[in-house]
Amino acid sequence: MGTLYIVATPIGNLEDITLRAMRVLGEVPLIAAEDTRSIRRLLTHYEIRRPRLLSYTERNRRARTPRILAALEEGDVALVSEAGMPAISDPGLHLVEAAIAAGHRVAPIPGASALTAALAVAGLPTRRFHYQGFLPRRAGQRRRLLRELASRQETLVMFEAPHRLRQSLTDLHEALGDRQVAVCREMTKLYEEIFRGTLSEALDHFTEPRGECTLVIEGASDVEAAAAQEASFDVDAELRQLRAQGLRAREAVRTVAQRSGLPHREVYRRWLALSASDEPPPTTS
Repeated sequence: MGTLYIVATPIGNLEDITLRAMRVLGEVPLIAAEDTRSIRRLLTHYEIRRPRLLSYTERNRRARTPRILAALEEGDVALVSEAGMPAISDPGLHLVEAAIAAGHRVAPIPGASALTAALAVAGLPTRRFHYQGFLPRRAGQRRRLLRELASRQETLVMFEAPHRLRQSLTDLHEALGDRQVAVCREMTKLYEEIFRGTLSEALDHFTEPRGECTLVIEGASDVEAAAAQEASFDVDAELRQLRAQGLRAREAVRTVAQRSGLPHREVYRRWLALSASDEPPPTTS
């Protein structure tokens, strides 16, 4: 049985390819490629002999997967994306899952990645980050997602196309506030640009954006995270419901603090305020 090699290819500059990747691409009898034109350019540039190429895209992946699994019964196969590391926000994941299920060895050939390249130069914390991939194209879905991300304290990383960049920056500003952002455009290419500033400054800067962009965005502060969690969780309504169920203050406060992410003392303060407001008015004699 053959091995499925997951081969990283350059995200722009053709020099960003490893010696091992070139060797594997020259040895395998079949390359499954998200974009056969880009891999042809790479193979031609390095004078790598032309193995058989098979288009493997989001549209044809279900039909092509059985053919690639059959090829793996006879020998090795390399999987490449349009650029960067396969199976990261591209159809390659489907093939990886199928190859593993069929009992084939799946081996990484690491290399260029827009995700790690942008994180490395953004100047924002990298110990923890949340990778979102491409933002939804529909405005309503995008805004709902960004509201959900508003409370996350990890650095946020996402991809965006140039014609949607300004609208996404606007939505980010509305959902997250004026946080720090690095917009990494055309990375490793001739017109590479790394913009660092606030979201509002990025909107002023990118009046006619061109080229694919990777956005690295500052995570929420403690105050922002608490405010965002409270906005998406009706603390008062939850406390009233638990009080009506007969829960004592300590248990109700602990439950709501865990669900909302708010400090216990803040939830207890709200409990006392609700208890006072819900008391019946004194009667007069």
